[in-house]
Amino acid sequence: MHIAIQGFEGCFHQIAAQGYYGKDITIECCASFAELIKKVKTQVADAGVMAIENSIAGSILPNYTLLKNSNLHVVGEVYLHIKQHLMALPGTPLDDIREVHSHHMALLQCTDFLDKYPQMKLVETEDTALSAKHVATKKLKTTAAIAGKLAAEIYGLEIIAPNIHTIKNNYTRFLVISPNGVEPAADSNKASVYFQTSHESGSLAKVLTQVASTGINLSKLQSFPMPTKEWNYYFHADFEFEDLATFQKGISKITPLTEHLKVLGIYKKGKTL
Repeated sequence: MHIAIQGFEGCFHQIAAQGYYGKDITIECCASFAELIKKVKTQVADAGVMAIENSIAGSILPNYTLLKNSNLHVVGEVYLHIKQHLMALPGTPLDDIREVHSHHMALLQCTDFLDKYPQMKLVETEDTALSAKHVATKKLKTTAAIAGKLAAEIYGLEIIAPNIHTIKNNYTRFLVISPNGVEPAADSNKASVYFQTSHESGSLAKVLTQVASTGINLSKLQSFPMPTKEWNYYFHADFEFEDLATFQKGISKITPLTEHLKVLGIYKKGKTL
């Protein structure tokens, strides 16, 4: 399969894509999330894997809007444990490192480790995996990169300090998106839904009450302002349930309480890599 990801070869998106589809896939690297969406919509790629939220940084709000406007379908998800490693050319001692290159978020995630080495100059780049590629292709002997294990494997670098991230329970959730909807599997237990309520007191509460009464767990609720109506909002919700019948019952209860409702996808709750 041809899978679109945001980032460069060896990035965390690729790790997530391989975790979902297996390693026998072709990666279509995209410079932005908007490009990822476009390549899936135009079927340059068979599907896409897109980060949607992080356990530390929270929701990636622009991606929810991209997803809503794309008319693409959510067919799955995967949770990736983000592990940052310091890598350099093989045989390079840690004490020889004078520069560390990586994405600014990766540098921030490794502050406690990096503070122990004040001689290392920190250089922000656009991508973790691209930093690893730069060190390898330029053969930078005193420069290291912070990236995931896959980047070290692809570019032939040696991990000289593993797991240097400060917060160990850092996870990113990725959605698997497709231009074509799929019939939900019998063991599906999660769904992503967009809905809009009227701008009246208690309208959202009525929806949530019906969701709870059906036995559905609301695992995510994100509000977004409507550009054409000031102080009006639409919502992205993720529902978890025991069986499809429970979900269908819940949808039938809340549909009359909304002005618009769209099911983006029904799928199986993702595994953690």
